[in-house]
Amino acid sequence: MKLYQIYFSPTGGTKKIAEIISQAWSYEKESIDLLASVPESSYPVFTKDDICVIAVPSFGGRVPEIARKKLQAMKGNHASAILVAVYGNRAFEDTLIELKDTLMDSGFFIAAAISAVAQHSIFPLFAAGRPDSDDTEELIRFAKQIKTSIQQGTPLDAPPMPGNRPYKEYHVIPMNPNGYQCNNCSLCAQQCPVQAIPKENPSSVIKERCISCMHCVAVCPQHSRGLDPLFLSAAELKMKQVCSGRKDNQLFQAADLYCQS
Repeated sequence: MKLYQIYFSPTGGTKKIAEIISQAWSYEKESIDLLASVPESSYPVFTKDDICVIAVPSFGGRVPEIARKKLQAMKGNHASAILVAVYGNRAFEDTLIELKDTLMDSGFFIAAAISAVAQHSIFPLFAAGRPDSDDTEELIRFAKQIKTSIQQGTPLDAPPMPGNRPYKEYHVIPMNPNGYQCNNCSLCAQQCPVQAIPKENPSSVIKERCISCMHCVAVCPQHSRGLDPLFLSAAELKMKQVCSGRKDNQLFQAADLYCQS
């Protein structure tokens, strides 16, 4: 009996939310970072007694493709999965339903799902500082409610959740960070999950591979990697209408939908 924190968290917000939710359980915990390059043979052998908090950011309303492929390779063996779609205060659209379909195909039992807000990875003005103390209290309360449901042995069916099939077209925001005062340490190139940064020229980016996850910006020790400021300002103004205001976290369980703020 174990709790697994499984997450794809390029800038840290998704990982933080997975860790908050996991606090409801006192089980032995193990983290699986989907950013890391690990062989499928090293994935754990889950059991039906395990709890898996599986958290991904919403990329344009979808599960990041690289994360989806890694989750497809796992064998759930009826472990209880709590799905988490993390979004930057815009919308999570088809992320949860795609995550649900992926994990059911991989043999997980879907116990519940959560949509949670974290600071936007590209535009930090939106949902700044989230998850905050109110989010933390709410997410822990949600998790305890899910824990009770699992202990009672219900629900038998996966909870309904919003989303459409077929899913919306997968499309990432075409924003490719570059190094502006790069010292060629190559840390970003080593950690890029899609190998979009040449190790021989880490100040550049291979645009065709880049998924705009901003992990390179987050890990740069010199804080020299980023987007063009003028382009960023213009895009931020365009996003303001849909990303302003405080969005609520939501909990999805069988038969009931809780939308608490």
